[in-house]
Amino acid sequence: MKTYKIVVYVPAAAGEAVRGAMGEAGAGRIGNYDYCSFTVTGIGRFRPLAGANPTIGSVGRIEVVEEERIETVCTEDRLKAVLTAVRAAHPYEEPAIDVYPIEVVA
Repeated sequence: MKTYKIVVYVPAAAGEAVRGAMGEAGAGRIGNYDYCSFTVTGIGRFRPLAGANPTIGSVGRIEVVEEERIETVCTEDRLKAVLTAVRAAHPYEEPAIDVYPIEVVA
């Protein structure tokens, strides 16, 4: 079955909630383990534009936020459910989510 790597950026305070939602939806399964993920912290920057309803910051002003980059894996049959769970648990109006296909190398 095709596998994907999911990467999501989230404010540090919401990291546990997003990781938990991803695991509950079926992401992070590797062999006989589940809820597997990797997290690194960094600084996110963004400027909400007109029409935005930002969770953090205000329209027109650049915001700097301590964020976590969460990486996990997901099989194709769980991908839609995991992405739905991330969006439901994520506090941002427009979460940054990347999905990469994983190629198996023998």
